[in-house]
Amino acid sequence: MYDLIVVGGGPAGLAAALAAWDNGLRSILVVERDRELGGILNQCIHNGFGLTYFKEELTGPEYAHRFVELLRGTGIEIRTDTMVLDVTPDLMVHMTGPASGYRVEAARSVILAMGCRERARGAIGTPGSRPAGVLTAGAAQRYVNVEGYMPGKRVVILGSGDIGLIMARRMSLEGAKVLACVEVMPYSGGLTRNIVQCLEDFGIPLYLSHTVTDIRGRDRVEQVVVSRVDQNRRPIPGTEMVFDCDTLLLSVGLIPENELTKNAGIELDPRTKGAVVYENMETSLPGVFTCGNVTHVHDLVDFVTQESQRAGAAAAEYVRSGEPAGESVSLRNGDAVSYTVPQRVRPGSIDKSVNVFFRVNRICGRSEIVVTAGDRRLAAFKRDRLAPGEMEHITLPGKLLQGITGEITVSVKEALE
Repeated sequence: MYDLIVVGGGPAGLAAALAAWDNGLRSILVVERDRELGGILNQCIHNGFGLTYFKEELTGPEYAHRFVELLRGTGIEIRTDTMVLDVTPDLMVHMTGPASGYRVEAARSVILAMGCRERARGAIGTPGSRPAGVLTAGAAQRYVNVEGYMPGKRVVILGSGDIGLIMARRMSLEGAKVLACVEVMPYSGGLTRNIVQCLEDFGIPLYLSHTVTDIRGRDRVEQVVVSRVDQNRRPIPGTEMVFDCDTLLLSVGLIPENELTKNAGIELDPRTKGAVVYENMETSLPGVFTCGNVTHVHDLVDFVTQESQRAGAAAAEYVRSGEPAGESVSLRNGDAVSYTVPQRVRPGSIDKSVNVFFRVNRICGRSEIVVTAGDRRLAAFKRDRLAPGEMEHITLPGKLLQGITGEITVSVKEALE
C-alpha cells in the first residue's frame, strides 16, 4: 500500500508529490498517462512562466524540468505511459499501461491532478460544414511545437483565451497570416499581457462581441463568416464579415478533466466543473485531494504550484493524523463573483491564514472586494481593476474566521465614479 498516489505528472502532480515528500511521506507513486512527465508545459515553449514562483522568466519545458530534476533527488516512484481508469471510494486506484499491465494499487491518500481539456466545436454548436482545418488551439500548439507540423497558412481564431492568443503569435512567427481573433464576449478571456504581446504587437485585430456564424469548405476550410452579436450573444443580421482562410482555431474555454473525480462519487461544483474542496484542497471524499486545473482553471502555473504544494502537505498530514476536526463554513459568491476556491473552510483547522481564489463575471473598474458573514463585514481589499480573464486571490487571517458558522460571502463592490 502506498501512502500517496498522485494521478497526473504535470506541474500540479509534480509539485504535490514533492510537497508530500518534503512533509515526511516516503511511499509515493506518481502516475502519468503520457510518455514523459511535465504535462501541458512540454508543448508551451514560449516564455513567461515562473515569474511569481521562481522570480525569473522560463519557458514551459524549463519550468517542468526544474520539478522533474527535484523529483530525481527523492525516492518517489514514477509510472509513465500509464492510464488511471478508476479511483474507488476506498482509495483503490485502477491503472493500466503496456509495461505494467492492469494493476490495482491501494493508497492511504490520493491526489487528483489530471489538469483540464479544451472545449471543441461540438460544445459550442458552431454552424457550417465540417471540413478539415478546424481544430483546438491546444491541438495546433502540439502540432507546431512538438510534432513539427503547420496546421495552416491563413488562420482565424475563435475565442480569446490565453492559448488562442499565444497561438496567434506562434502561428505568425512560423509564417502564417492570422487574419483575426474573434471573441463573443465584450471583453477578452485572456491575460492583458497576452493581448498586448500576441495580438497588438503583431497587428492582429481583436473583434469583441463577435462570433463565427458559418464555416465554409468541402475538403478544407475555405471561408469563415464572422458576425457581431447583441447583448444576449445572438448574431445580428447584416453584420457579417467573410474571411478567406484555411484554418479555424478554437480557444473557447477549458474544462477540468474530472471523470475520475465524478466516478469516485466526489461532490462537484457546477460553477468550476471541478471538485468542491476545503481549505487544504481535500474533497468531499476523505483522503482524496485535488489541485491545479482539475479543481479550477488557472491562468498562471505559478499559482498551480502553490496550490498543489498545499494539497501535498495536506495529504501528508492526513496520512499522519487523519481527517481534520471541526465544522465547516461554506463560501458563497456574491455580486460580480463567478466562484470561489475553496468552497468550504474549517476555521478550527486554519493555522495562520487561508487563500481564497476567485474570478469575476464582468470587467470591474476601481473596486473593493468585500468578505462578509451575515451582517458582519470581515475584510475588504481594494483593486484598481478586475477582469474575468485574470484570476484573483485574497488572504484571510485565520483569526477572522474563528467562531463563524453558516456562510461567508465574497463580493465585489465597484466604486461609483
